[in-house]
Amino acid sequence: MKPSILIADDHPLVLKGLQDFLIEKDSNIAAVAKNGKEALSLIKALQPDIAILDIQMPFYTGLDIAKICKDENLPTKIALITFEKDQTIYNEAISLNVYGYILKEFALDEIENCIASMIEDKPYFSPELSDFIASNNDSKKIDVLTSTEKRILKGIAENKTAKEIGEELAISSRTVEKHKRNIRIRLEMDSKSTSIFLFAKNNYKFL
Repeated sequence: MKPSILIADDHPLVLKGLQDFLIEKDSNIAAVAKNGKEALSLIKALQPDIAILDIQMPFYTGLDIAKICKDENLPTKIALITFEKDQTIYNEAISLNVYGYILKEFALDEIENCIASMIEDKPYFSPELSDFIASNNDSKKIDVLTSTEKRILKGIAENKTAKEIGEELAISSRTVEKHKRNIRIRLEMDSKSTSIFLFAKNNYKFL
C-alpha cells in the first residue's frame, strides 16, 4: 500500500508543482495545505505517513510542526523543503528527528528518492546540502578515531540502532554503546545523543 502524503507550502505555484508531480507519479496524496496552521490540523486529523513541509510558512513553520509532532509522538514522518543552506536550521531539523531535508531548487529531482528513503525508515538529505554542511565542518577530527569507531559512526549516520551496528560488526550492542561513549570523549562532545548523530551526518562522506 502506498504511503499517504500531505504537502504544505504557502507558495501556490510550488504547492501545485509538487502536487502535480506526485500525482503524475501515482502517489497517494492525502491532503494539501497552504499554511502551517492548515498543515498541522490536517496532520493531527489524518495522520498521514509522510508530510512534506515548506520550512517558512505562516502561523507555523515546518520546524514548528516537526517539534509538535515529536513532542506529541505523532507518527507522521516529516520532510522539509527550503531554499536555505543554513547550518543552524539543518542542526535543528536533525534534533527534531526530521526524515527529509530537500533544497527547493532540486525538489522535483529528489522528492521521489526522499519518499522512498522515508518509506524504508531512513533519513534523506539533499546531496548538495550535505556537501555544503560537510565543507563547513572539521572533518580532520575523524582522524583521531579507530577504524571500528569510524564504522560505528557511519552506522549512526545511517540511522541504524546499536543492535544493527553490532550485528554488522559481530559485536554486542553493549560494546557498540561503549564505543559511542569513547567517540564522544575523543571528539569532546556533550552527552546528548543528537551531538554524535549530527557529527556523523555532517561528515558522512569522510567515513
